Amino acid sequence: MGNLALRVDGLGKQYRIGKREAAYRTFRDVLADALSAPFKRAAGLLRGNAAAAADLSETIWALRDVSFEVKKGEVVGIIGRNGAGKSTLLKILASITEPSEGEVQLYGRVGALLEVGTGFHPELTGRENIYLNGAILGMSRAEIKRKFDEIVAFAEIEKFIDTPVKHYSSGMGLRLGFAVAAHLEPEILIVDEVLAVGDAAFQKKCLGKMNEVAGEGRTVLFVSHNMAAVQGLCRRGIVLEKGQLVFDGAVEAALEHYLMQGSLAAQGEVTLMPHSNRRSAATPILQSIRLTDSAGNAKPIFQSGEPLTIELTLAPPQPLNMPSIGIGVDDPSGVRLFSLVNRYAPSGLQIEQLAQPCRVLCQLAELPLLPGRYSLSLSVGTAEEPLMDAIDHAVFLEVEGGDALGIAKLPPAYLGRFLVRAAWQLHQTEAILP
Repeated sequence: MGNLALRVDGLGKQYRIGKREAAYRTFRDVLADALSAPFKRAAGLLRGNAAAAADLSETIWALRDVSFEVKKGEVVGIIGRNGAGKSTLLKILASITEPSEGEVQLYGRVGALLEVGTGFHPELTGRENIYLNGAILGMSRAEIKRKFDEIVAFAEIEKFIDTPVKHYSSGMGLRLGFAVAAHLEPEILIVDEVLAVGDAAFQKKCLGKMNEVAGEGRTVLFVSHNMAAVQGLCRRGIVLEKGQLVFDGAVEAALEHYLMQGSLAAQGEVTLMPHSNRRSAATPILQSIRLTDSAGNAKPIFQSGEPLTIELTLAPPQPLNMPSIGIGVDDPSGVRLFSLVNRYAPSGLQIEQLAQPCRVLCQLAELPLLPGRYSLSLSVGTAEEPLMDAIDHAVFLEVEGGDALGIAKLPPAYLGRFLVRAAWQLHQTEAILP
């Protein structure tokens, strides 16, 4: 027990959907419902609707039978697709939501940043909210005062510290929220995908602070779709899928397991409608993707150096002016290796307007990758809205060995992942005398 930061045992969370309760009900309403209930159930049975007959709402399990332990000082990445149960798990760990079954044991105070301004009162100033959050964490006023200047400096809101939080921009609220959560010395720090809201400089600053927190021996639980950030910060990864824990181990293996979920169909073609990795605010434009060889045959496995054509089917709901279509190629750890964008190519495809369903082909004369498993992330946008549609790790590409360099062998994997043709020459020169 002494080395444990938290224990989760048989955790489950059930939600009831499909029925909205009335905000206010009079005695007359309750009495009328009671008298009419038998008739409603009978009508439901006659229609063959057992759920309606029983007057039951549909329920779903956001989490089911999740169990794991985290030791003090561990930095754990929790990853999974949208709807996998990550945020529900963190809300239970932060005591925001009660579980439907199972239990959570926490050995230390928890600091959580689950959304912008978590725990802030909008009518209070930034200064007052810092002291309020510190008090909630069980810190004395002297402890909070000792950390106060450091929090304000990190958040970079000195001029607005005495302004009510309701007047803060989302970026200001995010900076102050993270600064409070990280600096008030919780034994367990929980950070959700909220960091994606900040700019690149702020994200780098936050990751550095989390590394510092971990170095001090405190426990960090980190949820993010940024696989490179997860790999750089965490040593252990937990993968959730449809509310269940499906993998718990080294972060590299966890990332590979996550990226393999929903891999490319055997025929080398996959529909993107719907897709679990489509970003939540996206407008569905990308319909399907095919990977084909030089003969136009769709397949999931290609050889190093082989021609590859990536064929996308798009259906814009409204005309897109000068659209930008992007394909990102990531390695098994989620690190971006290179991107293919129609605007940035020697023979760039400049589309004036995209107003009807179409196919877009991106052709590689030689696949410049060593053997391995890679993922393709897709995006469509315009100058006004850069990411109208985006699907992270939409499909997976398997690359096997081939004679890409014409020398009957490939360089070893530790030399890198790319195959680059280069011409070497030797020019003899006379010895240079000292």
